[in-house]
Amino acid sequence: MITIPYQYYHGFMKENQTKENQNLVFALAQIDTCVGDIEGNARKIIDFSRMAHQQGADIVLFPEMTLTGYPIEDLAFRATFRKAAYRTADQVAVQLQDQGLGSLYVVIGTVGADVDGLPRNRLLILHNGRVEASYDKHFLPNYGVFDEFRIFSAGQETLTLDIKGKRIGFAICEDIWQEGGTVAALAQDHIDVLATINGSPYEEGKYHTRVDLCRKRAGQVHAPVIYLNQVGGQDDLVFDGGSFVVGTDGQILAQAGKFQESLLLWSLGNTSPTDLVSPLDPDEEVYQACVAGLRDYMRKNHFSGVVLGLSGGIDSALVASIAADACGGDNVWGISMPSRYSSDGSRDDAADLARRLGAHYDIQPIEPLFQSFQQELSLEGIAAENLQARIRGVIVMAYSNSHGLLALATGNKSELACGYSTIYGDAVGGFAPIKDLLKTRVWQLARWRNRAAQEAGEVPPIPENSINKAPSAELRPGQKDSDSLPEYAVLDQVLAAYIEKAHGRQDLLNDGFDPKTVDTVMRLVDKAEWKRRQYPLGPKVTALAFGRDRRLPVTSAFRE
Repeated sequence: MITIPYQYYHGFMKENQTKENQNLVFALAQIDTCVGDIEGNARKIIDFSRMAHQQGADIVLFPEMTLTGYPIEDLAFRATFRKAAYRTADQVAVQLQDQGLGSLYVVIGTVGADVDGLPRNRLLILHNGRVEASYDKHFLPNYGVFDEFRIFSAGQETLTLDIKGKRIGFAICEDIWQEGGTVAALAQDHIDVLATINGSPYEEGKYHTRVDLCRKRAGQVHAPVIYLNQVGGQDDLVFDGGSFVVGTDGQILAQAGKFQESLLLWSLGNTSPTDLVSPLDPDEEVYQACVAGLRDYMRKNHFSGVVLGLSGGIDSALVASIAADACGGDNVWGISMPSRYSSDGSRDDAADLARRLGAHYDIQPIEPLFQSFQQELSLEGIAAENLQARIRGVIVMAYSNSHGLLALATGNKSELACGYSTIYGDAVGGFAPIKDLLKTRVWQLARWRNRAAQEAGEVPPIPENSINKAPSAELRPGQKDSDSLPEYAVLDQVLAAYIEKAHGRQDLLNDGFDPKTVDTVMRLVDKAEWKRRQYPLGPKVTALAFGRDRRLPVTSAFRE
């Protein structure tokens, strides 16, 4: 049973009210679902519906595609999957009735089908033991991480529901992001509230965009807007929750926290803000997104622990800290794999990190294995450097296989952009928690995490040496990242402009970057697409992450 924090109850029945004279009460069930776990998702729907009913709700809303999980991608084309979803929706309606919850209107999302059998992104209303009504998503996003236009058939009809003399209009996510369609039709239908169920992935700053959008839609439909969002990680996406209600005047009337399941109750008659949630520090928000992405990937794929190489540097230190926060330090296995080029300081920092986190710590020197390979191959230069990284990758994967641990890759977005990693070496793993963080952001989050620990009276998890020292792969004597890359303070600005803003060469020069740096960065980025295609999944936290957001051919002769 979920414990619902008091602050998530908003404007519902007082002790001297009766159900007959109170206003219409909505329950916003901000839950974490798992794609394909139809039975598990159904149980959660029933559990949260029961809690909503106990708290006096008339209607409970669940996120987009609740029953199937979201996004389902090509599972939508599998007939057996759709049939399982149809059958379970009917069963949930009956079970709600059997458990005395039939009077509650339960709004869920699932996969449906049109008359030709094509999949649809569907909203169902369960009431009195049956599916009472349905609505199909009109606008199907086909940008960024979304491929819905390829998967689903678009709906055409709108849906309103009258409860206790109030008219509710419904929409699904993208329907409110586009002009016209559902919102325009409902604006003419004299609704009392617009309820939208969503599966909106997290990215920095997106919450404010959602609020501004709903304020605009509230003005258009002349009614409050309920924005219910999914929470939890699904592969490389993180859903932050942060559900809210916006009044007709644009005020936020009710609000749920981020990165946690909750049941938010709001009465249609409540026009004053109540117990609003304090916003998270921007660094804390991104850090929590990374933690949630890893935690839920582990839980949903049945991993109880993780393993990673600990170099003593900032990247592996931040990844280890995220892992400890996601699953507990005693479920983190850190391996120091020193070579002849590893400094004493790096070894000490790796050991210090493990001690601070309470993580398991093993030392596996790579020199004997390196010498064995060299006797057969006699490698020099970059080949010898990469061999060291690949030996470390073999050791990490050996721990993963022998102990059933999830191997973590520790590369950041700056390295991934420039190809500054060894394929099948430090790039091995099943999940990459910081792959969407530029190097300068890595330092910012590390400093925030230590500061947060100090404020809580705890030991800062990341050694100061790991934060302050010059980054180095330590694959040759005296090596520094700046030998191969521009300084990160400059590099990250160029990368943000070139990748996230799609600035071309002339645009970058107009931005004030010098030609040599621009040409170097563009060349490195363009040549590294093949590496990025093979990199592990990791949580998307920026507006444009490598993977679904940015799809370029591996084989391309185009250069500016």
